[in-house]
Amino acid sequence: MTLYTKTMGSGPVLLFIVGGNDDSTVFEGVAAQLADRYKVVLYDRAGFARSPVDAVPADKLAADVEDARSLLADEPGYVFGSSSGAIVTLELLAKHPSVVLKAVPHEPPLISLLPDRDERLAEMDEVYQLYRTDGPEAAMGLFGKVVGLAQQAPPPGYEPPPAMREMMGRSKHNVPFWFDHEFVPYPRHVPDLAALAAAKDQLVLTCGVESRGLLAYRPNEVLSDRLGIDVVEFPGDHLGYARHAVDFAAKLHEVLSSPARP
Repeated sequence: MTLYTKTMGSGPVLLFIVGGNDDSTVFEGVAAQLADRYKVVLYDRAGFARSPVDAVPADKLAADVEDARSLLADEPGYVFGSSSGAIVTLELLAKHPSVVLKAVPHEPPLISLLPDRDERLAEMDEVYQLYRTDGPEAAMGLFGKVVGLAQQAPPPGYEPPPAMREMMGRSKHNVPFWFDHEFVPYPRHVPDLAALAAAKDQLVLTCGVESRGLLAYRPNEVLSDRLGIDVVEFPGDHLGYARHAVDFAAKLHEVLSSPARP
């Protein structure tokens, strides 16, 4: 198995860990803004279209963590992860804090932490069952409604750049793979709060300012309360890095370059 990777810039390592149904193309706008200050490492997680595998491990999350660790084998680095990638980021910090300078999980969908987790997980199970019966397009429509993720229509005459068009083509593989292997277990994962508390000086919990009140925002609020650290708001919503790349990159650099928490 060979992971698809793309590296740009120079400086301390900044590893981006992508979420569930896109690939690392979504980070390229932010990465380009930061490449003058960091050695930015993008990669597609194992099993997605550009990082094919012969078999999916029984514990895929643990395997994702080890893949991320392998990309930091030469030197510790900063780690930003979004959505399912934020769950991987938290697990990486909990299991291997020595390779992480600062971990920035953005809106991890850890429904397991919520007081109403049974109700929220039942909604996710309805989405999954719709995927099994009616396919990914119908399921994604319901998923957007359940989590409050707005589908923003492009402006008239908009043509996505070639890299984004290519990523949309890969979604025919990536979305079903996400449903088949991550959609059910990842939100049910229970993080090691004791390990995260021990490493909380290396942790910055982040959410999109436009996600306030939505499901994606809430798990980090619980972590904030449990660990005694604030949630830092970033521009945009769950996909703020793609929709507001310049402002998002500026905020990420601010967070990474700020002094360690006393």
